[in-house]
Amino acid sequence: MKTLASIKTLAAATTSDPRWNAVVTRDPAADGNFFYSVKTTGVYCRPSCASRPARPENVRFHATRTDAEKAGFRPCKRCKPDQLSLVAQHAVVVAKVCRLIERAETVPGLVELASHAGMSASHFHRVFKAATGLTPKAYAAAHRGKRVRNELDRSSTVTKAIFDAGYSSSGRFYEKSTALLGMTPSKYRAGGANTKIRFAIGECSLGSILVAASERGVCAILMGDDPDALARDLQDRFPRAQLMGSDKKFERVVAKVVGIVEAPAKGLELPLDVRGTAFQQRVWEALQKIPAGSTVTYSQIAKRIGAPKSVRAVASACAANALAVVIPCHRVVRNDGGLAGYRWGVERKRALLKREARR
Repeated sequence: MKTLASIKTLAAATTSDPRWNAVVTRDPAADGNFFYSVKTTGVYCRPSCASRPARPENVRFHATRTDAEKAGFRPCKRCKPDQLSLVAQHAVVVAKVCRLIERAETVPGLVELASHAGMSASHFHRVFKAATGLTPKAYAAAHRGKRVRNELDRSSTVTKAIFDAGYSSSGRFYEKSTALLGMTPSKYRAGGANTKIRFAIGECSLGSILVAASERGVCAILMGDDPDALARDLQDRFPRAQLMGSDKKFERVVAKVVGIVEAPAKGLELPLDVRGTAFQQRVWEALQKIPAGSTVTYSQIAKRIGAPKSVRAVASACAANALAVVIPCHRVVRNDGGLAGYRWGVERKRALLKREARR
């Protein structure tokens, strides 16, 4: 018979384990990372299991479900840890629907897509957005945008490219063409050959900085230690654009940008030319709403854009950001508060956060 002391010791061993918090909070993000068993019931569960919480002295952790079964435990009938998790099942269904959208000549409506998924329209809409970070309509638009870019690269005419990409009329495409391509279709087809981008490379307290702007607004703010590398980065982003040097008017733009690097809390009151996928745009919009002097985690950003399962995609969007400081990806940190994951270097990220904290 266990003594009170031994029970307390077993409970303390469980509650001191970081995995216990995932069990208590029923964290679905922990599913697949480990399993836990309950001695009094003889079953093992996923961390997200909705069953009544077990007493910590009766809980043991297992790296795999095989380990749990070898220890003599059977799978819980409620969370079914021996089967694919609900999130994984949804991912499989959503992947099939994505392929359906991509193959369709005309984008199916929400009800039709939900029927293919075997769900109600409202439930499917939530599941799809949670898995991809986009609504089905936005995903279809993003894929069509990708198709039209591919068609513009190979079709004989712009009109042919538009219809081959699945647009029912050229008028509907031209309504959104500039936002979709960042320029007119004819300019895109020419590889941006007629797009003028003025740029300048200077120095600031954080090293070299490149500022570039199109006719629409500031399109790149790049930082680093090698000015030549920054120039090559800009050329890679706009391979056929007409890159032009600075003039007196543009020098004022550069001065404003350098000013926010020195005092990032001020913000930049200049038009921006932000180019990215639909998902990246949503992430970047969320970043711009983070108050100066504050930080958020990647998972918090994922929740704010309505895609709580897309933490890695959020991190990738932050890494793809070409507008340093203005789109403040430096305000995003890991769950443990760590500063890793800044494309312009952790030390620059730390310096920017310190400057904002002193405001």
